[in-house]
Amino acid sequence: MLLGVDVGGTFTDAVLLDQGAVHTAKVPTTPGSESDGVMAAVAAVLERAGAEAAAVEVFAHGMTVGTNALLEERGARTALIATRGFADLLEIGRQDRPDLYRLCAPKPAPLVPRELRFEAAERTGPDGVVDAMAAEEPERLAALVAASGAESVAICLLFSYLDPGHERRLAAHLRERLPGLHVSASHEVLPRFREYERCSTTTIDAYLSPLLGRYLGRLGEEAAAAGLPAPLVMQSSGGVAPADEAGRAGAWSVLSGPAGGAVGAGLLARAAGEPDALGFDMGGTSCDVCVVEAGAVRRTDARRIEGRVIQLPMVDVHTVGAGGGSVAWRDSGGALRVGPRSAGAQPGPACYGRGGSEPTVTDANLLLGNLAADSKLAGGVELDAAAAAAAVDRLAAQLGLGREETAAGILRVANQEMVRALRVVTVERGVDPRRFALLPFGGAGPMHAAAIATELGIERIVCPRASGVLSALGLCASDRRRDTAHTVMLGGDELEAERVAAEVEALIAAAGAQLGGEETEPELVYEMRYAGQAFELPVPGPRRPDPVALAAAFERLHEERYGHRDPEGEVVLVDIRLALVAPGPEPRPVAAAGELERRSRPVSFDGEWIETPVLRGEPGAGERAEGPVVFELPEATLVLPPGWRAEVDAAGTITAGRG
Repeated sequence: MLLGVDVGGTFTDAVLLDQGAVHTAKVPTTPGSESDGVMAAVAAVLERAGAEAAAVEVFAHGMTVGTNALLEERGARTALIATRGFADLLEIGRQDRPDLYRLCAPKPAPLVPRELRFEAAERTGPDGVVDAMAAEEPERLAALVAASGAESVAICLLFSYLDPGHERRLAAHLRERLPGLHVSASHEVLPRFREYERCSTTTIDAYLSPLLGRYLGRLGEEAAAAGLPAPLVMQSSGGVAPADEAGRAGAWSVLSGPAGGAVGAGLLARAAGEPDALGFDMGGTSCDVCVVEAGAVRRTDARRIEGRVIQLPMVDVHTVGAGGGSVAWRDSGGALRVGPRSAGAQPGPACYGRGGSEPTVTDANLLLGNLAADSKLAGGVELDAAAAAAAVDRLAAQLGLGREETAAGILRVANQEMVRALRVVTVERGVDPRRFALLPFGGAGPMHAAAIATELGIERIVCPRASGVLSALGLCASDRRRDTAHTVMLGGDELEAERVAAEVEALIAAAGAQLGGEETEPELVYEMRYAGQAFELPVPGPRRPDPVALAAAFERLHEERYGHRDPEGEVVLVDIRLALVAPGPEPRPVAAAGELERRSRPVSFDGEWIETPVLRGEPGAGERAEGPVVFELPEATLVLPPGWRAEVDAAGTITAGRG
């Protein structure tokens, strides 16, 4: 029996898998005390399944706690210790600008203010120690950090990825001298070259870890009191780790929530026989998109979040501020805009009847018939059509449009934001979206899927029965995973088999060869480039690679990516990336009995109101329908316009195609 709980900006979702049967629940998120919402969702799904907490074998958890703390800049009071002369590294950053033609575009303020940056009297160079650290230096710095009132400290010294001796001394002294202080040392967090990226990642780790540690500690206590196993936490890399480990390494869980959705998209794409799919997760606050190829989610090695660099392995998810709760507004030029501001969980869209007065995407869907006024949304939310109409009317008056025109305009603008996000991960990276299926999920995703598929020329939609809680379902199926990397800089005569093998074995030993007592086979990626280039290409390879074969694979990839290769160029192995993976369960959901409530209502399609069949409940295997049709699933609504056909497979997944 597998339990997954995902905390979103508006709702907290729970999924319980029991021998293929899927039990779900959705409750409002409790901002500021997210663990309360988690336990409420757990109680709801256990009650629906008629199960006891003691029967749960795995409890996996995904969250946005770290993401929100970073975006809202409400992490721990953090100090930074850097090599003398390099304390302003975070502020200087890189030469690239966030906007090519806005020379004065602001960058985010450093997470560590100037008064909390301290310089260590030491220096290590590429060939070893240049200025030795005096015996009294760790105590001097510890006294400064203690006096500053910092709750956490990041240590990032020059060339510590090659020689971490000074960092180790500092970290050990601070942990002994100030036991209540969280210490993030760059050689532990990210032992790779590029000082700015290493410093930024280590600082984010220090900034988030105390907050996550407290949250996960509280959740663990509540889970134990309820008779549940200790939670496993989804990390940005798409694998789960024990809660105590995740709480000590905050930077690794920044994309915890979206990663669960990406894993779930890969799982359902494989199960539906559509291994190439575009995951499209539209919740209440944002929309996350990802690419699934051959049943596996694409990964990346770095990410910017609000201008701040995190150089850690993570699923390749692109996010835009377009969700069901995104607020529609008129800009100074008179144009209709949607998002990125959201009505959130409190007060929520106007139609939720909780005091919201601004028009949102959900309000527009209600007024156009995609949602029914007599429907109860997940979490017991009852819709108020009059409140939605009043909110949209106020915006319509500002725009000089009618109510229906404004509602349709809100959906068109929101759809274009999501199409733009999907183009970022496909067209802009040389991928043709037309050869993929569209896999919508999240509470609002399936409502917009047909319009987005039409815009991108996609012919197939795959809508899972549990699409409204797919992120939580993905948590149930996640691998246990541990990632690390190390810079080696081997080129010329140094790039030989024994040297590479020794570096790989050292990395495996540092990561630990077991996960939960299970022996694992490492996944290895070799980051390579020509000497003098600024960026590397990832080359997958075996545990004991042949350097000649690695170089040949790199050159093939270079020609594929850039259109040429350099036969005279020296190939350099820059980094070795390692992942230890213990495969998670492969749940096989089965379709429900198929008891549907059949009704109809008018729905607006391209400005024309059409009386449309509505199928409410969980459709059984073999159920077929032709558009226009609305499937009202337990946690999501799929709207198919005229010209689409749908069929339900053995897992309860709705597969729809045009024509």
